[in-house]
Amino acid sequence: MKAANDSDICCPPRLVLDRIGDKWSVLIVLQLSDGPKRFTELRELLHHVTPKVLTHTLRGMERDGLRTRTVFAEVPPRVEYELTSLGHSLAPVMKPIDAWAAEHVDEVLSLRNAHDARSADEFAG
Repeated sequence: MKAANDSDICCPPRLVLDRIGDKWSVLIVLQLSDGPKRFTELRELLHHVTPKVLTHTLRGMERDGLRTRTVFAEVPPRVEYELTSLGHSLAPVMKPIDAWAAEHVDEVLSLRNAHDARSADEFAG
């Protein structure tokens, strides 16, 4: 269990911001806002997440009350992850951020490449 540090005590919202500001938590909330998903579905939708990181993030989200895990008594067992009402309350906050990112990705990447080129020139020169 993570111990609270001085910055957590001084800024309690940070405890929540650390969870909802994590890139995988944001993406998981966006994916689960459309309905329950299985672990393999989430892995496929999130492309670059490792099983270890996905498991860790899902456990943290459960601990924080943002998602549930339902095991169905089938052979083989089927497990689905779903947002809780608290988790669903995050979706309207996350969706505009996702839309902004989609709208500005080309501009950000262009500016990033220009910055990297300038930095490489400065380093070489």
